[in-house]
Amino acid sequence: MTESMRRQAVRVSVPATSANLGPGFDCLGLALGLLNTVELAAAGNGVTIEIRGEGADSLPRDESNAVVRAALAVFERAGERPPGLHFSMENRIPPGSGLGSSAAALVGGVVAANALLGGPLSAEEMLRLAIRLEGHPDNVTAALLGGLTVSSQGPCGLITRRVEVADMQVVIALPAIRLSTGEQRAALPRQVPLKEAAANIGRAALVIEALRTGDFDLLGEAMCDHLHEPTRRKAITGYDEAVRAARNAGAAAVAISGAGPSLIAFAAGGHEAIGEAMAEAFREATGKPARVRVLPVEQHGAQVVTL
Repeated sequence: MTESMRRQAVRVSVPATSANLGPGFDCLGLALGLLNTVELAAAGNGVTIEIRGEGADSLPRDESNAVVRAALAVFERAGERPPGLHFSMENRIPPGSGLGSSAAALVGGVVAANALLGGPLSAEEMLRLAIRLEGHPDNVTAALLGGLTVSSQGPCGLITRRVEVADMQVVIALPAIRLSTGEQRAALPRQVPLKEAAANIGRAALVIEALRTGDFDLLGEAMCDHLHEPTRRKAITGYDEAVRAARNAGAAAVAISGAGPSLIAFAAGGHEAIGEAMAEAFREATGKPARVRVLPVEQHGAQVVTL
């Protein structure tokens, strides 16, 4: 790395994401206007880490940190690593919320390290590296590209596309429930009836069309899942009550965000009232307050600024 690069620092912002969106299990991702930032500088010796905001008291401050791990993977791929790295992270995405905090961390690390090196990896190479680190593409693709993304990873290889969607806001309700994403995934059925799988394929396609055109009536019909939500909803105390409250308050569709416990609600308007209704339903079910945010769809993915 050149002397000029050692003096350079970069800042990367990465959006939260909501994966699955009902029937689009492991395929659909939607970027949301809630951003984590990563500043990375070649400085000193070894790795130093600052963390502020969400997870500041629990996230690791060593090379096991997801941001650092992802950055080091880029340096290894490029065959270059400065003697010292300083990471400064400002987190607004709650860890373990179903809002893609892990994907945001990995994308932030990959993009920051690549920018610090002057861009040796293409966007496609960064995406594939982040997906390899995460294990599945839905959140990572949306975090990197923004907007609505569709991904497929399997025997035929990996393919991803970004789909332009209508400007809209969503309601996120995060109950005071701790879930393990790994345990939520492990609990999923290994097999499902062919008829139900076929129904999900059709509904996932209709969800894409509804989000693309802003057709909330269609979204309300299409956002129905038979693959993962029947299992995951059981671990979310107050799920049925919160969904019912959201719909009574005017939500067109409600889904589990990622593996949960957050729920995401879609509506043409009345977002604050929907959020209040969901928060009250969760409070009555769990005895604890829920966190509610009204967020826009984030049309931009990871963004880089040279400092």
